[in-house]
Amino acid sequence: MATITGETARAYNDLVEINKTAAKGYQEAAEGVSSPDLKSKLSELSQQRAQFASDLSRQASQYGINPENESTIEGVVADAAAAVHRGWINIKSAITGQDDSAILGECETGDATALQTYETALRSSELPVEARNIIQKQHGEILSAKNWVTQQKGTH
Repeated sequence: MATITGETARAYNDLVEINKTAAKGYQEAAEGVSSPDLKSKLSELSQQRAQFASDLSRQASQYGINPENESTIEGVVADAAAAVHRGWINIKSAITGQDDSAILGECETGDATALQTYETALRSSELPVEARNIIQKQHGEILSAKNWVTQQKGTH
C-alpha cells in the first residue's frame, strides 16, 4: 500500500469539497433554468457530483483520511478564498434574472475550476493507483459534462 501523505489527504479534501460545491451549484442552476430538458440534465449532474464526493470520501477513509474532518490551520484560512475559486460560489446571484445561456456559462466556469483541481491531484506522484484510477475516471466525466454544457450554451 502506498504511503499516504499530507499531499494525498489535501487532494482528497479538495476534490470532495469541489464536488460538494458543484452538486449545490448544479442544483441551483437546475432551479434557475427555464428549459425542462436543461433542468433534468443539470439535476442529473448535481446527483453525479454528490456521488463523486461520496465515492472519494469512502475511498479516502480506506486510507485513514476523513475529508469531512480534515481541517488544518492553512485549510481554514484558505477556505474562504478557495470557495470563490471553486467557481460556483456566486451562482445563486448570477442566475437571478439570467437566461439559460448565462446560467450554463456559470456551470462551465465551475467545471473548468473542477478540472484544474483534478489535474493538480493527478500530478501528484504520491497518489495510490486506485485513487488515480477513480480520479482519472471522474475527471473524464467532468470534462464530458463541461463539453456538453459548452455545446448547450450555444443553443439556449
